Amino acid sequence: MTDFALAHAADAEPRALAETCAAQLSHVDGHTLGFLYVTDPLAGALGEVAEILRTATGVPDWVGTVGLGVCATGTEYFGRPAITALTGRFAQGAYRITGSLTDPDEIAAPADAGFVAGLGVVHGDPRNTHTPDIVAALAHEKGTYLVGGLSAAESAFPQLAGRTTEGGVSGVLLGGALNVAVGLTQGCSPIGPTHRISRGESNVLVRLDDRPALEVLCEDLGVADGVDPRPWLGNIHAALPVAGSDTGDYLVRNLIGIEPSQGLVVIAEEIRAGARLMFVRRDEESASKDLRRMLDDLQSRTQSPPKAGLYFSCVARGPNLFEGEAHELGAIRDSFGEIPVVGFFGNGEISHDRVYGYTGVLTLFL
Repeated sequence: MTDFALAHAADAEPRALAETCAAQLSHVDGHTLGFLYVTDPLAGALGEVAEILRTATGVPDWVGTVGLGVCATGTEYFGRPAITALTGRFAQGAYRITGSLTDPDEIAAPADAGFVAGLGVVHGDPRNTHTPDIVAALAHEKGTYLVGGLSAAESAFPQLAGRTTEGGVSGVLLGGALNVAVGLTQGCSPIGPTHRISRGESNVLVRLDDRPALEVLCEDLGVADGVDPRPWLGNIHAALPVAGSDTGDYLVRNLIGIEPSQGLVVIAEEIRAGARLMFVRRDEESASKDLRRMLDDLQSRTQSPPKAGLYFSCVARGPNLFEGEAHELGAIRDSFGEIPVVGFFGNGEISHDRVYGYTGVLTLFL
């Protein structure tokens, strides 16, 4: 009997897609937990799809959400109705479903002192401004390494955590004899050195390295004094290095705008004086190179072929960044073979205790 099983289907009504996936999962006796991802056209049917799979397969517990794209082994689905599902054999009592947490203050100390979760697979609501804080609090309070992503859709943002929910962070905490490897790949590359924030107000960069912030940005871009930098800003972002990271991780945040007369740069993140910041460029070449780096690193940490994987990527990646079909999933398949992999393309990616952007997070079950 297999420990994991994969199903995926596209281009039909929700019930037909669910029944197709259920047929692909007809051999999953003993599987206890399923991961389910649907594309935006099926957002309203997430609960219905889960119930069909639960009844047809006998897998009792399901978690998941909606993405503007979903993925399976070597395959990506964008702009069309699609379902991807992965079921696994997890021991009874070796996991806990976490319902929607909408505020970090809701996270209490572990009530079950005997349950230790090494990994959490969680999904967050991008509309909730507390989501990054909830992720951080959940990871720290439970002592758990989190992976996952933020839901992505045109209007509805449902999550699945035993039942359908929305508005916060939900998912599953996995304990027991669990052996996993996690990798994170960035989609951007630095265009200049790391700077110190000398002065900032809310999300406005006033001075970097004791100079006007916009002057520093233009210097990193190579834009001459007096030249309007806006034509060069389309794929430029701010990046906040992760303190203590030994792999050079950084959190990428959008540039919201500039104010040339005062030399200001506005970013999509609250900032503080004394913190570090650099500017980065998002492009296919650097993203492909870093994807290869992540996969090589994971290969060096796995002594035998993985049993399955979960991949969470940014909506700005996939076909919005890479040429060719299913570039990321194809690279994962080239590295690890035809193992069952599912995931989705979301509004942010979760790794450890942070919400990233423009990244891919791959979790391998070993």
